Amino acid sequence: MKVIKNKFLPTTREEVFQRGWDAVDVILVTGDAYVDHPSFGIALIGRWLEAHGYRVAILAQPRYDSPEDFQRFGRPRLFFGISAGNLDSIVANYTGNAKVRDRDDYSPGGNPYFGEEKVKVAKRRPDRATLIYSNLARAAYGNVPVILGGIEASLRRFVHFDYQQAKLRTSLLTDAKADLLVFGMGERAVLEIARRLELGEDLTGIPGTCERLSDKEREARTFDEPPLVLESWDVLRTDVSRFMTVELAVDSHARALSRVPLLQRQQAMWVLQNRPAEPLSVTELDALYTLPFARAPHPSAGDVPAYRMIRHSVTIVRGCSGNCSFCAIARHQGPQVTSRSCESILEEVRCITQMPDFKGTISDLGGPTANLYGTSCAKPSPCSRHDCFYPKVCPHLRVEENAFLELLEKVSLVHGVTHVHVSSGLRMELLLRTPGLLIRLLTHHIPGAMKIAPEHTEPEILRLMHKSGSECLPDFLKKCRDIAAKRGRKILFTPYFISAHPGCTLEDMEMLARKIRKMGLSVRQFQDFTPTPGTLSTAMYVTGLDRDTLKPIHVPRGGKERRTQRLLLEEMRPWEQGKKAKPGRRSSRVPSM
Repeated sequence: MKVIKNKFLPTTREEVFQRGWDAVDVILVTGDAYVDHPSFGIALIGRWLEAHGYRVAILAQPRYDSPEDFQRFGRPRLFFGISAGNLDSIVANYTGNAKVRDRDDYSPGGNPYFGEEKVKVAKRRPDRATLIYSNLARAAYGNVPVILGGIEASLRRFVHFDYQQAKLRTSLLTDAKADLLVFGMGERAVLEIARRLELGEDLTGIPGTCERLSDKEREARTFDEPPLVLESWDVLRTDVSRFMTVELAVDSHARALSRVPLLQRQQAMWVLQNRPAEPLSVTELDALYTLPFARAPHPSAGDVPAYRMIRHSVTIVRGCSGNCSFCAIARHQGPQVTSRSCESILEEVRCITQMPDFKGTISDLGGPTANLYGTSCAKPSPCSRHDCFYPKVCPHLRVEENAFLELLEKVSLVHGVTHVHVSSGLRMELLLRTPGLLIRLLTHHIPGAMKIAPEHTEPEILRLMHKSGSECLPDFLKKCRDIAAKRGRKILFTPYFISAHPGCTLEDMEMLARKIRKMGLSVRQFQDFTPTPGTLSTAMYVTGLDRDTLKPIHVPRGGKERRTQRLLLEEMRPWEQGKKAKPGRRSSRVPSM
């Protein structure tokens, strides 16, 4: 691969000319500030295309009151690549209760607005940014292909629920009238799109993409395997209960890495999902992370809070073989886990130690789930479930405990490194099976407190969340405290819980409060359930149906009930415990144990 060594990809016409270019091949548009770090998707795709010889420019947080910003670089030779950024724009702009957020960590200074902090001129990341940016790209250069990508497009590729509008919406691909939508991790698909456009070939049948078809085009299309036809927009908008069936089909299809195409009628058009792209191999993933990232925000972005959190971190694993109902990681990153090689990670750590602001601490060796590093499937034939932790750890899950231990040891020995933290999520049920790793983490690699995500304590809610049983948390706490006691240490935990999940009643939250108090836990991190696109929990929220039985369940939708459930968690925060409950507050019903 050809690599052009340059600190940043160009963000202005002047920076394009400084490279000696008279035009660019691809303009990548993002709702984030431009941070040239491998934790930012637009930087990954930009550097990947650059490494394969394409001239790439970054249009970060463009103004959307006119198409002028989209003419900044002139007409791109191949395509516009449109992304809302590292977050879905509705998640970035609104809380789980659809209240406007006053902070955006992916924007300069955390300010979600253009202009001064207190002058709310316009959002830097507009609502449904992918749609807005697509329209502006079309207005700027009508005949340039528009390719959608990123997590917003990926999870909104079929009919989906928009919690800010509290309604189902059609596919983002048909709404935007774009040429193609890339779903999942897009390196292979984007490179193939660039190659075909370079050669003047059509864009049909590319793995990892969705196409927009007319009735005539659908009739003329031939398939190697008959497509699975999902319930249409017309059916779903009149019978919302069918939304659960559709989401279950999409989910099982994604987990099986099925090659069967999916079709869904929108309004006047069809969305065709081609088979998923093959995950990058270990060698390819290693090569991706060795590209010449500046590992810093572009000077025009200034201070970007999200960058501060990850600047000295290293991604060691991609994908997740868990299957939590409320999580879309597996649907976007894929259910197959790929771990980078130890040498590749060490090379990135050595690079970090040369950064001027590095003080000796690697803030995270992680990914979606850090201790999935080195795991694989031992089944002789391909797995169609990729559901490794429910209802218990799958017997076919191959766990390489020594691989993670060796990695931690080698990173700790890199010159200039004094501390190595693992701050990403950790699967408790897997740590119970890897005692050596658990001891090492507790002794050397936990930054102050161990972050755990039990989510809930009640068996029925855990079942709906597709999480391990209620015995996992107390067993894990006991094991950790025993280890700490033998070493004369005290271990602190930062547990993460979700209130108002579909199926969860006020009584369930009261039981949760009693149990975590009995376990000696305080609550530092929690949130109301947010019905984001692309999860089965959202399908339960929309339909009021159990994901397993399709029978009706209670769904906390009203603001009053959601606030009351949240209040029970708020009063479990360490600075609230010991205070008298205010008269009339529901949590006064929760007895101490």
